[in-house]
Amino acid sequence: MAAEYYCADSENGDHVDDPSEDALFMLISDLNGTDNTFVVVQPDDDDPAWFASVAVLDEGGYEIVRRDTTRREHDVTIETGINRIAGDLTKWLAARAT
Repeated sequence: MAAEYYCADSENGDHVDDPSEDALFMLISDLNGTDNTFVVVQPDDDDPAWFASVAVLDEGGYEIVRRDTTRREHDVTIETGINRIAGDLTKWLAARAT
């Protein structure tokens, strides 16, 4: 079954359809600086209008990018708390599903 709203994919091949906040937390927790450096969340479309990504930074923490071309949004932040990242992404993603 395909994702109803969006899917999350990590560099190591993990894939989650319509991830919950807990699933996002787990995907981000699994990131490391060698072979699994990012997670991308976007609609399960050929040409998605928006995406969010979380990437491990060499100096520690995570870079979060949120881009929505239909709403002219492009935001880049740095964060260290996985709980906060997963919570903020869940809220941002919920606004895309409406």
